[in-house]
Amino acid sequence: MFVDSHCHLDRLELDKLGLSLEQVIAHAQAQHIEHMLCVCVSLAEFEQMRAQVAAFPMVSISCGEHPLHQQDKVAAELLLEKCSSKDVVAVGETGLDYFYAPEAKLSQQDAFVSHIDVAKALNKPLIIHTRDARADTIALMRSHQADSPGGVLHCFTEDYDTAKAALDLGFYISISGIMTFRNADELRSVVKKLPLDRLLIETDAPYLAPVPFRGKTNQPAYVTAVAQAVAEVKGVSLQQLAQHTTANFYQLFKQVKKAA
Repeated sequence: MFVDSHCHLDRLELDKLGLSLEQVIAHAQAQHIEHMLCVCVSLAEFEQMRAQVAAFPMVSISCGEHPLHQQDKVAAELLLEKCSSKDVVAVGETGLDYFYAPEAKLSQQDAFVSHIDVAKALNKPLIIHTRDARADTIALMRSHQADSPGGVLHCFTEDYDTAKAALDLGFYISISGIMTFRNADELRSVVKKLPLDRLLIETDAPYLAPVPFRGKTNQPAYVTAVAQAVAEVKGVSLQQLAQHTTANFYQLFKQVKKAA
């Protein structure tokens, strides 16, 4: 069985897919995906996201403010309040993105620190996004003790030194469909070095559909294609990869109830 450790079910354009959310989840289950983590990117949209997936016990939720969704300063008290809810299993998506918003470095850093502080206060793991911000991401993780709650660098596309620094802080590394892209040789070489007991897999749906679905709207059912690509690079069977990544998911996100 597999787990999609990072998706955005509330952002699926279901009308374009011609599917209901129930059908999307059923398709995932048919592909042996037993659980999905629906990740929040906006505090303003959190309650709507929560309501959309509330009926599905195989879907867990996080709460946070993506570095590219910060219209205003992140309200730390509101973040703490929302993340305190029992159904919230992680803090984020948070982090730094200097690729799309280099002009907002300082506000992103402040928000990132707020998320780390909330994660520490609640002892809930962090879900971290980093792009073109390797040094600052690791530096803030170190200086603000992100190793205390732990977490994951999701949709990882950075170099091995960044991965090693995160691993040394007790973090997990999550691999997305980018791994399957033709120009992802460097990422594949990094994945080859990563320990199996610290790997997760994800779709980041509706974005970044893996080969052979590239160009289509991504969905949790496609996480098996990511798993197959990772297994091939790691030189293990698909079953072994599934066992490791699924166990890792439940080890990190301890509040998630394992499938019966």
